[in-house]
Amino acid sequence: MLRSLTIRNVLLIDELELEFTPGLNVLTGETGAGKSILLDALGFVLGWRGRADIVRAGAAQGEVLAEFELGADHPARAVLEAADLPVEDELLFRRTNTSDGRKRGFVNDRRVSGDVLKALSAVLVELHGQHDDRGLLDPKGHRALLDAFGGTEVLRGAVREAWRGLAAAQKALAARRAALEEAARDAEYLKHAAKELADLGPEPGEEPELDARRRLMQAAEKIAEDVVRADQALGLEGAEGRIGDAIRWLESVADRAEGGLDGPIEALGRALVELDEAQGSISDFAESLKFDGHVLEAVEERLFAIRGLARKHNVVPDALPALAEDFAAQVAALEAGDADIAALEGAVQDARAAFDAAAGKLSAARVKAGAQLDKAMAAELAPLKLERAVFSTVMGSADPGPEGLDLVTFTVATNPGAPAGPLNKIASGGELSRFLLALKVCLTRGISGLTMIFDEIDRGVGGATADAVGRRLASVAEGAQVLVVTHSPQVAALGSHHFQVAKSEAGGVTTTHVAALDAGARVDEIARMLSGDVITDEARSAARALLGR
Repeated sequence: MLRSLTIRNVLLIDELELEFTPGLNVLTGETGAGKSILLDALGFVLGWRGRADIVRAGAAQGEVLAEFELGADHPARAVLEAADLPVEDELLFRRTNTSDGRKRGFVNDRRVSGDVLKALSAVLVELHGQHDDRGLLDPKGHRALLDAFGGTEVLRGAVREAWRGLAAAQKALAARRAALEEAARDAEYLKHAAKELADLGPEPGEEPELDARRRLMQAAEKIAEDVVRADQALGLEGAEGRIGDAIRWLESVADRAEGGLDGPIEALGRALVELDEAQGSISDFAESLKFDGHVLEAVEERLFAIRGLARKHNVVPDALPALAEDFAAQVAALEAGDADIAALEGAVQDARAAFDAAAGKLSAARVKAGAQLDKAMAAELAPLKLERAVFSTVMGSADPGPEGLDLVTFTVATNPGAPAGPLNKIASGGELSRFLLALKVCLTRGISGLTMIFDEIDRGVGGATADAVGRRLASVAEGAQVLVVTHSPQVAALGSHHFQVAKSEAGGVTTTHVAALDAGARVDEIARMLSGDVITDEARSAARALLGR
C-alpha cells in the first residue's frame, strides 16, 4: 500500500507531502490544475517511462519519495531479496533528477538501477486509464493476462521446461547431423589417417628414445675401439693385475712394518673392488656396442616414420598417440552415425510428445479460465450499464513456443447481434472506459498488496453510469487501496479520502498545491464539480445528497 508521496521541485510543484490510506482515494481539481503531475511524479520515482524534463524551472534538482507498506507475504519482498536489498515492512523509494538530466534511484537508501525500480513497481502499483499502457488493449499481452487470471503458473512452468527439453533435443540432433556431414566429407582421409596411425602404433616418449638409440649406434664404431682398450687396460694384464701384485708384495712384508702398511693395503683393496665394478660396466657397454646393421636401419625407419607423421598432422611426435585415439573415435562415430541419428530422432519425438502433452494441459486450463473470465466480465458489466454487451475470450492457435500453443484475444460486442471485435476498435470512449474498468476488476481480483490507480477512467460518462463506475471503484477499494483521478462528482462522492488539486500564481510563478479535504471542504469541491465556478446553494445540497448516499 502507498502510504506517502513527497515531491520537491517537480514541474509546477515546489514542495508537497501527501499521506494516503487504504480504500478509495479520489483526486479532483479543475482541468490543468496539475493532477497528472502527481502521476508523473509517482511514475518517475517508480522508474516508469515518462517525461524527461520534470525539474521545476530554476531548480537544480527535482526529487520524489514514495513510501510503501509491505505485508508479510508481499511479492515485493522476493524482488528485494533477488536484488540483494534490505527487506523490511516499509519500502522507501527515492529518485532524483538534475537539471542536466542525470537520474539516480534509491530503494531503502541503496542505489538501484531502473530495472530494479520497474520490477518493484510491477508488484506494487497498477496504473490504468482510458489509454491503457499496461497491455489490456494490446492483444499481445492478453495471453499473459488470462494466465494471471487463471492461475496457470505451474502449468506454464511445465510447458517452459518441456520446451527447453525439446529445444535441447533438437539442438543435439542438429549438431550430430552437422558433425556427421562434416565427417562424411572427409571420410576417406579420416579413415586413411586413422589406419596409418593405427598401423604405426606410436607410443608416448618413443621418439626421444629412438633418437637416443640411433645416435648411440651411429657413434658405436668410433668409440668401440677405445672402450675395448679401456677394458683391457683395467683387466688382469693391466691395472687390476698390477694392483694385485702390489697388494701381494705389501702383504709379504706387512708383519715386519709394525702396522705401517695396513692402511695402504686396505686402500688398495677398496680400489681393486671399485676397479672391478668399473671394468664390468665398461665390458657391458662394450658388449652393447655390438649390433647388427639392420637394427640401426629399423630404428631409423621407425624414427623417421614417427617424425614424418608428426609433420604431416602438424603436431609434436608425443601427440601422435592421442591423435590416433581421436581419429579412431571419429571413424567409430562415423560408422555408428545412423544409430546415433535414430536415437536422437527418438529423443526429439519423445521431447515433442512431452511438450504437446504439457501444452495441451495448459490450453485446456486456458479455455476453462477464458470461460470463467467471460462469466466474471458479464457480472461486472451489468452494474456498469453494459448489460447488453458481450465480452469474449477467443482462443486461437499460435506457433509452438515456451508459452504453449495458444493465441488469446479479448473481444467485445456492444450489442446483441453486433459483430465482435477488439476492445479499442469496437467500444466508444465511454464504453471503453467501463470495459477496461470491468476487466481490471476481474484481472486484479485476489491480488494482495497492489495499489491500483485509475486515471480518469470515468471520462465520457455521467449520470447513472458515472454513479455505477464510482460504486464499482468503491467496491474494488474494499480491503485494498485505489487512487482515482476523476472529474465526476458521482465518483468523487464515493471516495473515502478526498484530495483537491489546485493551481495558484504568485509573482509570476505558477505552483500546484494538493490539499486533503475535510467534510465541509468536500461539499464545496463536489458542488464546484456539479455547478462550475459559481457554487450555489442548490449545488451544495446536491453535493450533500451525493455524499449522503
